[in-house]
Amino acid sequence: MVTVHLIFRRWVIPIALCLVSPLSGRCANFAFFEPVQPPRPFQIIVHRGESHQAPENSRPALQRCIEDGLEWAEVDVRLTQDGQHILSHNASVTDASGKEWKLNEHTLAELRQLDVGSGFAARFAGEHLLSLEEAFSLCKDRLNLYLDCKDVHPGHLADEILESGMRRQVVVYVTLDQARHISDGTDGKVATMTKWRPDCGGPEWAVTNGLAAVEIDAPELTPAIREAFGRAGIKVQVKVLDRWDRPEMWDQVVSAGADWLQTDLPEELLAHALWRRWPTRPVQISLHRGANRYAPENTLPAFAKAVRLGVDYVEFDVRATQDGAFFLLHDSRLNRTTDGTGPIDQITADAVRQLSAGVKFGRPFAEIKVPSMDEFLGTFAGQIGFYFDAKAIPPAALAEALQRYQLVDRTVVYQSPNFLAQLKVINPRIRGLAPLRKPGDLAELASNLKPYGVDAEWDILSQDLIARCHDAGVKVFSDALGDHERIEDYLQAMTWGIDVIQTDHPLRVMRAVELRMAGTRPTTTPAPPAASVKP
Repeated sequence: MVTVHLIFRRWVIPIALCLVSPLSGRCANFAFFEPVQPPRPFQIIVHRGESHQAPENSRPALQRCIEDGLEWAEVDVRLTQDGQHILSHNASVTDASGKEWKLNEHTLAELRQLDVGSGFAARFAGEHLLSLEEAFSLCKDRLNLYLDCKDVHPGHLADEILESGMRRQVVVYVTLDQARHISDGTDGKVATMTKWRPDCGGPEWAVTNGLAAVEIDAPELTPAIREAFGRAGIKVQVKVLDRWDRPEMWDQVVSAGADWLQTDLPEELLAHALWRRWPTRPVQISLHRGANRYAPENTLPAFAKAVRLGVDYVEFDVRATQDGAFFLLHDSRLNRTTDGTGPIDQITADAVRQLSAGVKFGRPFAEIKVPSMDEFLGTFAGQIGFYFDAKAIPPAALAEALQRYQLVDRTVVYQSPNFLAQLKVINPRIRGLAPLRKPGDLAELASNLKPYGVDAEWDILSQDLIARCHDAGVKVFSDALGDHERIEDYLQAMTWGIDVIQTDHPLRVMRAVELRMAGTRPTTTPAPPAASVKP
């Protein structure tokens, strides 16, 4: 770091250089599109799209960034045999049959026939390599793109960017020679970026090379470096991948003033930054079947992710096997989420333990098993609140498990009023969560059962209903699943005083929390998610 400070002592002239350089008008203060409005203090660049949940550089990986309300995706660009730009990190790809294809030996038309999704998961079967043109069409006015140029034709690339109308939504990561070529050829209309290290010099290095942004490795960013580049109108993108992709480094670079953070963990980074900025939240958050957007539902990785996201509850479902063991599974049948078939209550616990609970979600989770109730409770007791959906477990067995793991005061139990009444007889301290489908049912439910809370249908929520629940000493939980996974809906419910929002889209709810705490309203809305309902 001594070297960095010595260099900065020579950075007295760079700001003047930015003002007199013939390229300064091209690089300084490039007007990038901002997909998220009002903007966050910093922007996220997701490495190869959301590649932990979908094939990297693919349409689903980019679509997920849009749905999560993120600003940028980093994608890799290469040339085909016929000179077309295509998205791929590697110089060759493997199709569903295991055959390897070198991109520069095949035409775009040939490469588009390949199935590059099945290797990640069967649910992505038929996904093909994206051409740059297709990526631009998908992301126009919705998501900015950082083009990591592995093998490109600079002039052709610049033309594609300008012709697509994406020039404000793209930054091109290239060599210095290519950056100069693109800047000269487009009169600075296309933004370029490359790696900066302390031995490159000060901001004048970026200005004289026609750059709009620089990429800096996380450990090398300091507030002084960020300030110098900021004064020159140069964006600072910080690489926080791999060993740097952790809270301590996120805090360091955010405090230093980074403009953009490139990460593989956008959901964890944004959650961490939000709770540091606003430790007091206006609503509690429950994640449906764990963080099922980022890991297979009802699995240990989904619950571990929820803990790292800093939410209040995880919802989970419990069912019994033929021999009376309890496992986490939503459906009565194994087919949808595991590689097994048939009803879970017709096979033994040993048979369930052999199944994969993650292979259908994606290759990185293929070895993940269906967790037993004891494995789950023992792993996460004390780390997070439990929203126990008692699909198929007797009240006595449920009560015994909560008592054994000392979770009575950390758990709400969702089931029918009759089931909850039995549970209350066994242990009056267990907190029951009863379904509320009609406002008119509240009075009888509150009088007869006296539940801890109700899980109200979202469509019946109102300020009056929530107030009546609170007057009766009943908390209000509701599932914002499917049509109500909208920032506007979350904000409305918070205004009415809802206690807990359950969601499949944690970043959306967190964005609503951020806006409410900041006293602002959204001016852009993420793309609607796929429908999801809670039976």
